[in-house]
Amino acid sequence: MKAITVPEPGGPEALVWADVPDPELGPGEVMIDVRATAVNRADVLQRQGKYAPPKGASPYPGLECSGVISAIASDVTGWQLGQEVCALLTGGGYAQRVVVPAGQVLPVPANVDLVDAAGLPEVACTVWSNVVQVARLGAGETLLVHGGGSGIGTFAIQFGTALGANVIVTARTSKHEQLRRLGASHVIDYTSQDFPEETRAATDGRGADVVLDIMGGSYLTRNVQALADHGRIVVIGLQGGRKGELDVSMLMSKYGTIHGTILRSRPAAQKAAIVRGVREEVWPLLESGAIHPVVDRRLPITEAAQAHRILEDSNHLGKVLLTVE
Repeated sequence: MKAITVPEPGGPEALVWADVPDPELGPGEVMIDVRATAVNRADVLQRQGKYAPPKGASPYPGLECSGVISAIASDVTGWQLGQEVCALLTGGGYAQRVVVPAGQVLPVPANVDLVDAAGLPEVACTVWSNVVQVARLGAGETLLVHGGGSGIGTFAIQFGTALGANVIVTARTSKHEQLRRLGASHVIDYTSQDFPEETRAATDGRGADVVLDIMGGSYLTRNVQALADHGRIVVIGLQGGRKGELDVSMLMSKYGTIHGTILRSRPAAQKAAIVRGVREEVWPLLESGAIHPVVDRRLPITEAAQAHRILEDSNHLGKVLLTVE
């Protein structure tokens, strides 16, 4: 088969479409003929040599895919050959074929296009596991989402709204109107506005009950400033750096908590549990139309380098997908 390889770390040009060995089906796994995959920040970091795949994972980028089941291990039940599915991967999505533990496979939601479904597993599992499992967001609470125009952001806006939360997001001004249409009640231009001040103003001085943060170190202090009493910060990315200063006294005075999570390196059993939760609680929202995939554009997988440039420019809205013929 062919896959996008990274012979040497570097810029987008480091991505090479090349012949590679076919994956081997193991116990508890299904094989998927890939129709599409999605570009995630982790793929960019892997290409740059800053985020090595976990031990035993495919060396090729790609944390999610959609496609058709082409082989099933003898100990796997509940799936059928030829079934259209999408899957949460530890790697390998930038390829014509991939094997994945059966517990990380999801049916394509009704009324969702097979290609568009490639952009669902990573965002759905990330948002659900952090917003529901970790932060316990409730109806009537306020969710502050950083990077509102990203795949995570556009999904979190819709999911938070579906849960009955008030959703505030940070994003570039050019994306504000589209994010309001997705359900955001207040949008903050992080380039020119102080988001803690704007968050407090939008909540009558109370602040955000939950902060979903992709920035990490550079936003740490300001996230605490934006927090409501008994608020919860969940850090899921480090685009703003690995280290930051924390006013512990301020955090204590708000009875606040900070959580840090990673999805990719979790054991398969934990991922399977998350996927089950997503299928039970998120898939019905997709099938009813309460949430829909937000796709910025589709590109052939041979144009993966261009897709990475688009993601790094941060002018996209939602997911950038790569289609596989």
